[in-house]
Amino acid sequence: MTDVPAGSGSRYAGKVAVVTGGASGIGAAITRRLLAEGASVVAGDVNTERLELLGKELGDKFHGVRADVRSEEDVAGLVAETSRFGPLDVAFNVAGLGKGSAIIEHSTDDWKFVLDVCLNGVFLAMKHEGKLMTESGRAGAILNVSSLNSEVPMFGGAAYCTAKAGVAMLTKCGALELAEAGIRVNAVSPGLTDTPLTAPMGGIPGVREAYNDRIPFKRAASPAEIAAAALYLSSDDASYISGVNLFVDGAWATTGYPDLRPYIAAAMAAAQAGGQQ
Repeated sequence: MTDVPAGSGSRYAGKVAVVTGGASGIGAAITRRLLAEGASVVAGDVNTERLELLGKELGDKFHGVRADVRSEEDVAGLVAETSRFGPLDVAFNVAGLGKGSAIIEHSTDDWKFVLDVCLNGVFLAMKHEGKLMTESGRAGAILNVSSLNSEVPMFGGAAYCTAKAGVAMLTKCGALELAEAGIRVNAVSPGLTDTPLTAPMGGIPGVREAYNDRIPFKRAASPAEIAAAALYLSSDDASYISGVNLFVDGAWATTGYPDLRPYIAAAMAAAQAGGQQ
């Protein structure tokens, strides 16, 4: 599979979107698909070089903003930038990363860092996106990227799994609280996806085979496949769907996570070097 948008429909024609973690991986795939379907997109990321390259490639309906989701000031500024295109219609909260270790060896700093990016960053984004949509009186949709690990544990992944489980519940709380304003809140939970976050792990001999042994489809997803599910849930095609955590995992949740302990030393080093979703 590739990251090329599957068609150029008009579900998002005239709509304004914001994407956190929009410079690479799933975030970039969502950004491309939104533009292909007619939206204007403000994308936030800490990777300013990548944002600049995307801006040159994607044109005037794309605007990149340096934003660290750990900073409420950055997140508020990112969301406010959508006004250059008009009222905010849809939001995609994608930014995430992983730093892994066994629980009894996990540093407190790494634990806090993962939760700060993967969970607190989603909270801050939802707070400011929901507030802007509510104040404008405009019905909208918010989509959070959780993970298979919101329900399926993995060795060495306590911080990431805990953060993503939090995102799944935060999504449900958002769906409950924002429904009165006409705002739907959903999540997608990807399984293994070919992104910068998973690339270091996939390079360790034997790890990819261990994953594929457990994934019924015998392959990772492409970012474009996750983007397709995310855009469906945030479109008018899903107008009565809210509070859902949709697993996009090739049926992986039916089999469980591989035991990566034989590769643990290399896997933990790779996770420490991992990129964004």
